[in-house]
Amino acid sequence: MNIPQGLYFTKEHEWVKIDGGAGTIGITDYAQHSLGDVTFVELPKTGAALKQFQIMATIESVKAASDIYAPVSGTITETNQELNANPALINQDCYAKGWIAKVKLADPGETGNLMDPDSYKTYVEGLA
Repeated sequence: MNIPQGLYFTKEHEWVKIDGGAGTIGITDYAQHSLGDVTFVELPKTGAALKQFQIMATIESVKAASDIYAPVSGTITETNQELNANPALINQDCYAKGWIAKVKLADPGETGNLMDPDSYKTYVEGLA
C-alpha cells in the first residue's frame, strides 16, 4: 500500500498536503482501492468554505457512492477539472494527478487532528 511521507491523513481516508498557507486534498490509495473504478467525482465549488471533517465532495465508483470529508478547514481555491473528463485519475495516481481540491487554510494547526503517515499505516493495517 502506498502511503507517501509529508502528508496528513483522516480516518475516512482523505489526505492533505500542506504547503505554506495552502493545502491540496485527495483520497488515499486505500480509499481508491476500496472504491474500485471511480466513475464520477462531484467536485466542491471554488470559493466554498470548508469545515474540518465535514462533507466537501462526493465520489462514485462501480461499487458505491461515498462522501469525501475535508481534512482541514479553509476556502476552496481550485478544483481538479481534469477529473470531470477522467475520474479514473484517482485510481491511477491518487496522490498526484488525482487530487480533488486546493484550499487556503483557515487554521494550519488543525493538522494536529490528523494522522501522520506512520500513524495512518498502523490505522489501515488495523482495519484488515
